[in-house]
Amino acid sequence: MIPEPLTQELSERIERVFDAQKATAQALKTSTIDSRLTKLKRLRREILERREAIVAAAQKDFNRPEVETDFTEMMPVLMEISDYCRHLKKWMKPRRVRPTLPMLGTQAWTRYEPRGRCLILAPWNYPLTLTLGPLVPAVACGNTAMIKTSEVAPHFSAVLVEIVEAVFDEEEVAIFEGDANVASALLNLPFDHCFFTGSPAIGKVVMGAAAKHLTSVTLELGGKSPVVVDETADIKLAAKTIAWAKYINTGQTCIAPDHIYVHEAVQEQFIRLFCEHLREWYGDGDKGLQAPLSRSINSRHAARVAGLLEDAVNRGARVLFGGHVDIDNCFVSPTLLTDIPADAEVMREEIFGALLPIIPFGSLDNVIESINSGPKPLAFYIWSNSSANADQLIAATSSGGVCINHVAAHFLHHNLPFGGVNNSGIGSYHGEWGVRAFSHERAVLKTRVMTIRMLFPPYTDRVSRLLKRMLRFI
Repeated sequence: MIPEPLTQELSERIERVFDAQKATAQALKTSTIDSRLTKLKRLRREILERREAIVAAAQKDFNRPEVETDFTEMMPVLMEISDYCRHLKKWMKPRRVRPTLPMLGTQAWTRYEPRGRCLILAPWNYPLTLTLGPLVPAVACGNTAMIKTSEVAPHFSAVLVEIVEAVFDEEEVAIFEGDANVASALLNLPFDHCFFTGSPAIGKVVMGAAAKHLTSVTLELGGKSPVVVDETADIKLAAKTIAWAKYINTGQTCIAPDHIYVHEAVQEQFIRLFCEHLREWYGDGDKGLQAPLSRSINSRHAARVAGLLEDAVNRGARVLFGGHVDIDNCFVSPTLLTDIPADAEVMREEIFGALLPIIPFGSLDNVIESINSGPKPLAFYIWSNSSANADQLIAATSSGGVCINHVAAHFLHHNLPFGGVNNSGIGSYHGEWGVRAFSHERAVLKTRVMTIRMLFPPYTDRVSRLLKRMLRFI
C-alpha cells in the first residue's frame, strides 16, 4: 500500500500543534504532581467508560476474544496509572548524593525534570497498551505529547482518538491518525524525546530521523524471543503456559515465544501435551476459524506468515500440528514445525504469527551458541528446575528480559524495567523506569565551603604536595 500524501490541512495542524506545545511544555515544568495525577485519573475514567468500545474495536480489528482484550489492553494500562498514582511523588523526589573527596564542602542532588515535547509512535498489535502505556509516564513527568496511532488497526485508532481528545487539549496531548507519511512528517520535527514501539527495521528509521535533531529515543522493538525447555522442567506446566502465551493475539506479540529449544529427552512428551492443549482450546486445522482465537491483523500479514510456512515446508520442515491457511479470513491456524533447516526464513525473520518451530537439543552449549549467533532478543524464556542450568543460560546470553518458568510475565511486573537491548530496543519503561525515560535527570551542586580553591594557581610546591596526597586517597 502506497502512503497517501499529507493534505495541507493535516500538515498545517501538525506544525500548529507542535508550535503550541512549546509554550505548554514550558508551563508544565512547574506543574504540580497532584495536577498531573488528576489528568491520569481522568484518563483512567475515560478508559473504563469506553471499555465496551475498546472490546468492540478489538473484535473488529483482530477478532480478539473479550477476555484477551481485558487482560492485554485494559489491565496493563490501568495498572500503570494506579502505580503512578501511588508512587509518583516518591519517584519524582530529588535524591541527595554524598560528596566525593574533591567536592567536600558541597551539597549535591539529582532532580527529574520533564524532557519537553515528546513524540509517541504507536504500533498496531496492542493499540491501547502500547499507545497509552507510554503516555502515562509522559504526562506524569510533565511533558507534552504528540501521538501517531497505527492505521493498521483503524477501529482501535478511532477509539484512542476519542479517549485522548476527551481528556486533553491538543496543546498538551494531540493524537494523529494516518499512514507512514504522517509519521515521517512528525519525525521531521525537533522533538525533545521520541518513544517508538515497532520492528527493528522501522526503529532504525526512527533513530536516524531523531539523530538529525539529537532527539533522545526510547525504542521498544522485538526480535526472535527463544524458549528453552530442559530435561528438568515441569513439562506439563511448560507446555500449557507456552501454548497459552504464544497464541494470545495469535502470536502478534513482541514478547511472544518465537521458537522453542526442547531437550531431546522430553521432546516427545512436550509436543504431545502442547498439541493436546491446542486441540482442546482451538481445534485443529480450519476449526480455529470458529475458536476464541485472534486473527492476523489483515490479509497482508496473514499472507506473510503463510509465506514463512510455505518456505519452511518447501525446504524440508515437517508440520507437527496445524498448517491450515485461509488468507481471505486473515487466518493461519496454530502450527508447530520441526526439522526446520537453518536457512529457512522462519528461522531468520521474527515470526509475529501462529507458527512455532520446535528445535530438539542435547547440550545447553549448542543452544547458547545458536541464541548468540543472532541479534539479542527482547525476551528469553527458560523452563528448568535446575538453578545451574538457568544461571548458565542467563550468564552466557543477552536479552531485554528473562522469565524462568513463566512466559511474558515480566511485562506485567511494573516493578521491573521493560525494554530491549541493541536490536531489540534502547531504553526501558514501566513504573519508575518510565520516569527515567520521560525525564531529564538533572545534576545540581551547591557550594557551602570552597575547599577546592586550595588547588587554585599559583601552582606552588604546597599545591603539588597536597594534590599528590589526595591522589593516594581517591
